[in-house]
Amino acid sequence: MSGERSPKDTFITVYGRKPVLEALDDRALRVDKVVLAEGLRGQPVQAILDSARKRGVPVQRATAHRVKVLAGNGRHDQGVLADVVAPRMAPVAEFTGALAPGAPAAVLVLDRLTNPANVGMILRSATAAGLDGVLLPRRGLPAIDPLVVKASAGVAFRAPVLRSATVEEGCAALADAGFALYGLDAGGNSLLDATLPDRVALVLGNETDGLSESVRPLLDGLLAIPMHGGVESLGVASAGAVAAFELSRRC
Repeated sequence: MSGERSPKDTFITVYGRKPVLEALDDRALRVDKVVLAEGLRGQPVQAILDSARKRGVPVQRATAHRVKVLAGNGRHDQGVLADVVAPRMAPVAEFTGALAPGAPAAVLVLDRLTNPANVGMILRSATAAGLDGVLLPRRGLPAIDPLVVKASAGVAFRAPVLRSATVEEGCAALADAGFALYGLDAGGNSLLDATLPDRVALVLGNETDGLSESVRPLLDGLLAIPMHGGVESLGVASAGAVAAFELSRRC
């Protein structure tokens, strides 16, 4: 199955001279390759070339346009990118297929979040809590880029990221594997008091609009984090942290 993987299910692409050099200098990371725009010169570029050579990382040259396309960012790539291996990233079907029969598991699902900082902070919280996965659909969410990596304090590289084309496809795959799907919503029952099954996925909605209408029909119910002191709600990153540790406590 690994041979059928998309590169987006295997690598995190970082772009910009400083992020690429930091990735090369971090011996805990495995860098698959570096791509430089043709004609790019200067001391920062030489530092990247020197670091790549020391680590035996292949360096490819491409047109500046091609680098922008590969980076997925037209303004901040600075003519350089690197593909960093994310050892715990996997397609959701590969993840569910590797679960032992009846084994408990807890997953967060991100439903159309728009702020890269929120995605990065949730990855950090979920990894710290020891959750089994965070579903990041390839469509409808920010790419795992330097902004997400920075917000995660580098944890994004080793976070248990699950990939699907869309959030609906990912939720369906989890449901097929025996996961109960709950949406985090202020109108739900208390997450702290709820009886949860052994396999549970908790869906976090968009920062402004909450859970998307296309996801709601896929859910088994709604759960809420109880609020006190006149506070109406938490930001999605804070809610994700609370949810991650509560699910970890249950599993």
